[in-house]
Amino acid sequence: MYPILQGLRVVECASFIAAPSCALHLQQLGAEVIRIDPIGGGPDFHRWPLAADGSSLYWEGLNKGKRSVAVDFASPEGRELVAQLVCAPGAGGGLFVTNFPADGFLSHDRLRQRRMDLISTRVMGWADGTPAVDYTVNAAVGVPYMTGAPESSGEAVNHVLPAWDLLTGAYAAFALLAAERHRRETGQGQEVRVPLSDVAITALGHLGQIAEVGAGADRPKLGNTVFGAFGRDFKTSDGARLMVVAITPRQWSGLVKSLDLGAVVAAVEGSLGVSFARDEGLRFQHRELLAPLVEAAMARRTSSELAAAFDANGVCWGPYRTLKAAIAEDPRLVSANTLFAPVAHPSGTTYPTPGAAASFVHSERAGAMRAPRLGEHTDPVLAELLGLSDAQIGLLHDSGRVAGPAT
Repeated sequence: MYPILQGLRVVECASFIAAPSCALHLQQLGAEVIRIDPIGGGPDFHRWPLAADGSSLYWEGLNKGKRSVAVDFASPEGRELVAQLVCAPGAGGGLFVTNFPADGFLSHDRLRQRRMDLISTRVMGWADGTPAVDYTVNAAVGVPYMTGAPESSGEAVNHVLPAWDLLTGAYAAFALLAAERHRRETGQGQEVRVPLSDVAITALGHLGQIAEVGAGADRPKLGNTVFGAFGRDFKTSDGARLMVVAITPRQWSGLVKSLDLGAVVAAVEGSLGVSFARDEGLRFQHRELLAPLVEAAMARRTSSELAAAFDANGVCWGPYRTLKAAIAEDPRLVSANTLFAPVAHPSGTTYPTPGAAASFVHSERAGAMRAPRLGEHTDPVLAELLGLSDAQIGLLHDSGRVAGPAT
């Protein structure tokens, strides 16, 4: 955590990945984030993976460092409390992150009647309000038909990583800060809507893929082959599998040198009248000639021999590992990475917990924070933001409108 955004107060009413990750990014850069959940937890409170006691490791991971308030969303009194918390006064407040429907009780137009400079950052599925999640958006924009082995042509292959959720969360955090800067300059609040579908389709547009299909056919499945350059997985003599990518001229020349392929590659270049060192596209275009050369050369060497040669010659490469093996074998990822620290969480589990992914070189990084227990901060938040007395808070507990942490 860094104190970069200290003084900002964000209220979050959200579930799943995109919106909670937006607020998490802000918290890890110093903003106070107050997450409001229904009593008993929202739809993601028990989501897998689970700890031994049944607690959601997923929920813990996305809510580290946040303050947790539990409110009865179903009652008018509970909804009134939620609206008051979202719109509580304060120069750094009035920042709201949600994935609730745009026209519900947490609509921007309703809330702004209480605070005119409110900034609502609303994560959506589709811009027209149609519900969607990462996997349905990914299917709808065509990515599964680019994924998978060439022999699976015509078969859709889902991606295991929820990329649009993660990208949308990061983009929503960026958009909220842009709106907050605008408010500081003008005094004006606004609603910012960030649909997963728009993030996905604009990303494909930025990468040239919309222009690509406009000029011809859809991109085919390429398996583990990198599009537009030389890159693929290859096996070593000791059965390891390495991913090798040669995008820059230096990476390509380093690969050729490491594998002693200079003469044979030069012969191929001479027969075609091309220079692979100058044009990454040519390396992709003629991959069916080049890949067997690399494959045969790597199959004659062990993974340790190749690692030494590749590192000495500036080759871009990486081993294939499971996540468990990666954490155990590469200290750069977790054990020697200052982003991580062992933290004891409410699940009763202590594990390496990440802080902010960015490192602010001239600022001191604080330690990673634990997740809250559901409702852990209900009472202090109601007292601090709404000025409620102990007696008033007690009545809310007695009536079932709010809840503290389970004992």
